[in-house]
Amino acid sequence: NDESTLSTLYFHEMDEGTDYCSCTSSDTEELDAEARLKWVAGSQQFFTSALIADDGFAPGATLSTEAYDLDTSEDLKKVSASLSIPVGGSNSEIVGMQLYVGPNEFDRLRAIGYEMSDVISFGWSFFGTINRWIIRPLFDFLSSFIGNMGVAILVLTLIVKFTVFPLTYKMLVSNVKMQVLKPELEKMKAKHKDDSQAQQVQQMKMYQEYGASPLGGCLPMVLQMPIWFALYRFFPASIAFRQKDFLWADDLSTYDVLTTIPDWIPFLDGHLSLFAILWALTTVIYAYYNSMHMDYSAQPMMKYFQYVMPILFLGFFNSFASGLTAYLLFSNTFNIAQTIITKNFL
Repeated sequence: NDESTLSTLYFHEMDEGTDYCSCTSSDTEELDAEARLKWVAGSQQFFTSALIADDGFAPGATLSTEAYDLDTSEDLKKVSASLSIPVGGSNSEIVGMQLYVGPNEFDRLRAIGYEMSDVISFGWSFFGTINRWIIRPLFDFLSSFIGNMGVAILVLTLIVKFTVFPLTYKMLVSNVKMQVLKPELEKMKAKHKDDSQAQQVQQMKMYQEYGASPLGGCLPMVLQMPIWFALYRFFPASIAFRQKDFLWADDLSTYDVLTTIPDWIPFLDGHLSLFAILWALTTVIYAYYNSMHMDYSAQPMMKYFQYVMPILFLGFFNSFASGLTAYLLFSNTFNIAQTIITKNFL
């Protein structure tokens, strides 16, 4: 499924930039008579075949992708391009072209020019920018002196955690204040048990007086979310993780398999990923530790939803790149250790 989604036809208009056919379904792009292409590339998850015209192709082109039924076909997708060569009609002409057939290595493709590196599916949005110009160079730097990409992921996690630690420390202090205030809040609610509005007013007054916040632990998580979303696209697209093993994972660019299970079990695609399972377990442990000091009387369902959420997301992460689930597992482990050490020693 991932390979099919990451395989499509990219093309670069000389005046408009890079575009592509649909990645998820069959698609046909008929360019207008004024559009001149510099290159066309059939790109897979990690490799690309590109035809690059020295002076561009003649105006007008038809580009198409045909997605096959993965349950019945051994092939994933067919990509095709109908192009016109710009000849002038003289007896002897030369039309210069280059053919690139090779790996989706960012620096190699960028050296060709004409935005050829856009064929790597890092994403086109803000998260794609993070992948291209922050996460990718950082991993290149780490891998220059760290031989194992799994260890590089561990070091990246440490870098992120140390970067946000000053803010995390303030949030943990706020959480401790919430813990201390909990019995006082219960007394206040008992005193105003028949007046919910008075409860809310007094509660906010106590929060302001002692500098506590019921959402104290959320801000560091929010700041890290752009990294999570970027890594969601980065690991399956980066050839640096292809066939790189770490611990029990054979390939960090795809899911690890602890054991196979019957196909009729929904959402798990016939296997269990150990990294995904450990991520879910550590998420539950972290949620339980934090919930010991939280007041859920106003929203009792939230107390249980924080345990249900990891189980629901397990089906999603179970078939995702083990590089991402390893990062999330490391992140959870550091969160738990950071919280315990800070509250008990700092």
